[in-house]
Amino acid sequence: MDTLAMISLALGASWASGINLYATIVALGVLNLFGVAALPDSLDVLSDPVVLGIAGFMYLVEFFADKIPGVDSIWDAIHTFIRVPAGALLAAGAVVDVGEPLMVAAALLGGSAVALGSHAMKAGSRAIVNTSPEPVSNWIASFLEDIIVIVGISLAVAKPVVFFAMLGVFCLFAVWLLPKIWRGLKSIFARFFPAKDDGSPKLEGPENRGFDLSHTKE
Repeated sequence: MDTLAMISLALGASWASGINLYATIVALGVLNLFGVAALPDSLDVLSDPVVLGIAGFMYLVEFFADKIPGVDSIWDAIHTFIRVPAGALLAAGAVVDVGEPLMVAAALLGGSAVALGSHAMKAGSRAIVNTSPEPVSNWIASFLEDIIVIVGISLAVAKPVVFFAMLGVFCLFAVWLLPKIWRGLKSIFARFFPAKDDGSPKLEGPENRGFDLSHTKE
């Protein structure tokens, strides 16, 4: 596997893990098992039937949990501590056969950052979608995420250049969307947990006190 392919696999695995870790493992394992894509020796374990079985079972659990508004956000919150480290380990595993400590360290750091970014996009956007009373938008978002993961992983192992272009578009979109997600989450939090009045006097402008400014002296 050449350097470009290794970097593509490292970034693709960490990015996809931030969205759906179990779908990522299943996709990589199946592609390697059927010879569609050759994974590094360090990631051959993903093709083990036991690993595929456990990952497939967890994917089914997430598939249904991800369709229930509220439950999906709780699932995402818990998986903040699973997806990000796993994404970093998959990224490091993609380059560990090179034997360069600096490259492995860079993959760990880069994988963590990429996984955290994609996870923040997924979890934050789903929390905002959940404010809608109907479940259809939640289901559509969940199905789209699964499709994006499968397509992204396939491109990362088969068409690295195309994947890099897609990842670049995703990063630009994330830079634009994440601040809006943050403001939306703050608004939701303020709606459910309004600030309490501590009874201290508030300074108000004359327009709020009913002053008649026509009688003031210059």
